[in-house]
Amino acid sequence: MTRFLYDQFAKDLLTELLKPFGTVQTGKNLAGEVRQIDVLFSPSAEPVDTTDLGLLAILAAKSAVFEPFRNAINAADIRSCMSKVFDLFADQERVANRENRRLNEADLPQLWILSPTISGSLLEKFRATPDENLPAGIYLMGEGLKTALVAIHQLPATPETLWLRILGKGTVQKQAIAQLVALREDNPFRQNALELLYNLRTILEIRQNIDREDQELIMELSPIYLERLENATQQGIQQGIQQGIQQGIQQGERQMVESLLEIKFGSIDEELSQIIEPLIKLPARERSLLIMQCSRDELLARLSQS
Repeated sequence: MTRFLYDQFAKDLLTELLKPFGTVQTGKNLAGEVRQIDVLFSPSAEPVDTTDLGLLAILAAKSAVFEPFRNAINAADIRSCMSKVFDLFADQERVANRENRRLNEADLPQLWILSPTISGSLLEKFRATPDENLPAGIYLMGEGLKTALVAIHQLPATPETLWLRILGKGTVQKQAIAQLVALREDNPFRQNALELLYNLRTILEIRQNIDREDQELIMELSPIYLERLENATQQGIQQGIQQGIQQGIQQGERQMVESLLEIKFGSIDEELSQIIEPLIKLPARERSLLIMQCSRDELLARLSQS
């Protein structure tokens, strides 16, 4: 049920991490049968410092395709990803021919298939082997196939692998989230990654029939999510002290309402801005439950007349 939700989270996270260093395309359509590549990355021609990306910077040192999976991949998944990338190669070769230029093998993007776990039998079936120059958990196929498998659960739990382990499951993901929270606040990716996780938690919480791992993820994210809301309130109150205690409280409540709306809906447009004041007038618990449990249309219908 939540596979597409996690797919979107993975695309959004990889986009946030990679866009400072090059061009990122998500959901790139391929010719013929309607299929899409999850994330296509082309590094910037200008030299940039990618130290904060750790292992992800190595995988994205050249043109790359990232295909993240929420559940363990199987042979059909691998073949599907490779088929899409081979179609992409053909598209790039056609463009090169039209422009009367040669397409070098090195210019073709490397495919990285990210899976929370990978069985030994599957690695053997595709002749995927580890590379001594890369950390444990990364397996390369033949050079001409330009395909690699990343077994996230096998990656060492180091700062360098953090951004990939956040896309894992269970204990691996929980540990990565704890390390993300512990990063210095001036880390350029920390806040955006947390915001994406908050958004994921909010959507999961209002869904029905989620599995045990999703429930555990909600519990894992709840303390930092609530701390964020409290900090937003306190920040508003502190700012308001200079202008009057009452004004500060109102500002804190407004920031909390705006934060909840942004987490739930991504942004606040003109229609949503019209219901902020009615929401502020409600008791804190009632308004939080309304935002979490109601759809956009339900909220607007319920509060637009207030």
